[in-house]
Amino acid sequence: MTLLDHLRRMACNNLWSNDRLYRAVLALKPGEFAAERTSFFPSIKATLNHILAVDHLYLDFLEEGGVGAAAYDDYVPFDEPQALFAAQTAADRRLIAFCGKLSEADLDRRVITDRREDGMIPEKIGDILAHLFLHDIHHRGQVHAMLSGTSVAPPQLDEFMLDYDLKVRKAEVERLGL
Repeated sequence: MTLLDHLRRMACNNLWSNDRLYRAVLALKPGEFAAERTSFFPSIKATLNHILAVDHLYLDFLEEGGVGAAAYDDYVPFDEPQALFAAQTAADRRLIAFCGKLSEADLDRRVITDRREDGMIPEKIGDILAHLFLHDIHHRGQVHAMLSGTSVAPPQLDEFMLDYDLKVRKAEVERLGL
């Protein structure tokens, strides 16, 4: 497997993991989505909105959209989990499409990242993607832990890569078109 193949699989994993996580979130009892919890961000709602805001920022950098830091700064948080889920799914599909168009050579190509007070910093596309996947996994883990204190059990999120786990993800992968 090449690094490009791996990054493409990680983009698909993002969609799959977010789909599983949001299906649990959508089953929460009223008030649990926004309830204050102990974590880096104070609620499931705030954490999921942060993931999406950062996805928008990095997608703009990767696609060279020209929005820059405003993609994060101007982000308007979603109050309802269903609308947030739809927006996250759209961002995940954008990321899959972006990765699908990359060549191996593109991974070393630098794009400008707007770091507000630190200026415009060129970063390699491969490094940005690696960072974005780590960021998303990190914060999904926090939501996963917060779900442990709700009426909904946290879903398994590490059954995507291995053939051994195919039996437990096959229907979801097919439903998502992966």
